[in-house]
Formats: sequence, structure tokens, C-alpha cells
Amino acid sequence: MTDLHSKKTLIIGGSRGIGAAIVRRFVQDGAHVAFTYSGSHDAAQALSAETGATAIRSDAADRQQVVDVVAQQGPLDILVVNAGVAMIGDPLTFEADAVDRMIDINVRAPFYAAVEAARTMADGGRIIVIGSVNGDAVPFAGAAAYAMTKSALQGMARGLARDLGERGITVNIIQPGPVDTDMNPADGEIAGMVMPFMAIKRYGKATEIAGMAAYLAGAEASYITGAMHTIDGGFGA
Repeated sequence: MTDLHSKKTLIIGGSRGIGAAIVRRFVQDGAHVAFTYSGSHDAAQALSAETGATAIRSDAADRQQVVDVVAQQGPLDILVVNAGVAMIGDPLTFEADAVDRMIDINVRAPFYAAVEAARTMADGGRIIVIGSVNGDAVPFAGAAAYAMTKSALQGMARGLARDLGERGITVNIIQPGPVDTDMNPADGEIAGMVMPFMAIKRYGKATEIAGMAAYLAGAEASYITGAMHTIDGGFGA
């Protein structure tokens, strides 16, 4: 385990899947954790009761709500932005509102959350954003808009790493490949499409992503910033 004892942590998008695994891991490692959720009220309350983490309803698509929740929980030692949506479709027929929603949640929310956290974050703080391997590789059709949002996070991390480096605040992106969650189960429809591209012939586990997040939040990762950390079983190899 990493030592995150008493580190004040906010996880944006923490009620299910990868986010919930990160909540559990950070609590296990000693952090004081709050997490946001939008539609999964029952799951959020159950996770809060299980871990002792504070559940906060907040919509990642609403810039003001994102800024407000970060400001209210600050000053933070650690910010993790996990909220994200994935919509796949023909770019010639994709609804503009769907594209804009992905940009709001996948790009604007991480940017505004990171900037707001940095206002009061102590030197040596940590900003971690969950991206996607599709920021690097798109081996199937229909993911242009989604991949665009995940590639944008790479530029954001590199730029913020420069902006915040003098304060020792690190900014890193975790890029998962296929991970077994209720939104993308290992036995679901998408699995048949992606499995031929896997070097390790299985889906990842949410706990494996949480382990990388815990490492990047810990003392041993203080010299790692502006970097993309791919965990994909060789999906993009």
C-alpha cells in the first residue's frame, strides 16, 4: 500500500466502476476521501456507508458545479478526476449535443477542476485524471469524438505540468484500456470487438487502475508529471 495518511482527497466521479475502486483504495491507504456522483445515488450512498468517504452530488457536465465542489472541498492534497462518458457512433450522423456533452464532461470538467484545485493546493499536491488508451490509438470505427476528448487531456496534462511544476504539483493522466465495469462488462457487446486487439487476453480490473492512481498520489511519484500512464493489457501495443 501507498501511504496517503490524512491526505485530503476529492475524487470526481467516484460512485461506480473505476471511480469506486479508487475511493476504496485511497481510503484503505489512509486518505480522507470525498467523492462526487451524479445519477447513481444508491450506489454512492452504499459506497459511502462501506468506506466512510463523503458522497457529494455534483454534475460534471456543469462547469459551475465542478468549480464549486472543488472550492468547497479545498484546499486539497489530491484531486482525481474520473468522471467520463463514452459514446460511439458514425461522425456523419452523431448528434452535436452528444459530442458537446462528451467535451463538457471529458475535457472541460478535468480542466476546470484542476485549475480550481491548484488555486489552494499545497506545494507537492497531486492531480490525476483518468483518460483512455483511445487518446493514443483508435483501432475501430465510430470513436472519433470520444478519442478527441481523451487526446485533449494529454495536452492539458503537459501544459498544467509546466504551469504548476515550480510548486511541485504533479499532473498525470492514467489511460486505461478495456476494464471490466458495469458500463463495459468483460462479457458485453464491446468485448467481442476489442478482444482481438488484446495482448493479454482479458479485461483489466478496476483495482488495477486504482493501484496506479494510488502510486501517482504517493511520495514515490513526486518526480513524475506531464505523463501518460497506459494500463491496457497491450491493447495499443
